[in-house]
Amino acid sequence: QVQLVESGGGLVQAGGSLRLSCTASGRTFSSYDMGWFRQAPGKEREFVAAIRWSAGRTRYADSVKGRFTISRDNAKNTVYLQMNSLKPEDTAVYSCAADTSAMGSVAVTVREYDYWGQGTQVTVSS
Repeated sequence: QVQLVESGGGLVQAGGSLRLSCTASGRTFSSYDMGWFRQAPGKEREFVAAIRWSAGRTRYADSVKGRFTISRDNAKNTVYLQMNSLKPEDTAVYSCAADTSAMGSVAVTVREYDYWGQGTQVTVSS
């Protein structure tokens, strides 16, 4: 079992920044690919960013490229999402997820991830 706990959400004005953290239980965190997804009210969960277990490769949704940065610290069992130049349309519940198989390309779809955190709310005011 893998438990994921997110933190760092909150209310921020447009143009501001937030850094989300996701801490995982277990001793094999360094072998998992990790992803961030978000879900706005009335919308489906969507991919935001993902990072290879070795941190050697990252992928981003087009809507966040150049504004968000995903990183990880395997010694701390933690993955981060630095969000800059936030827009009101970034408002959503952000969840981290673990892909324990970590095979092939870095996963960008919901079904490829095995474990999920509860999520943290990010609200961007205009």
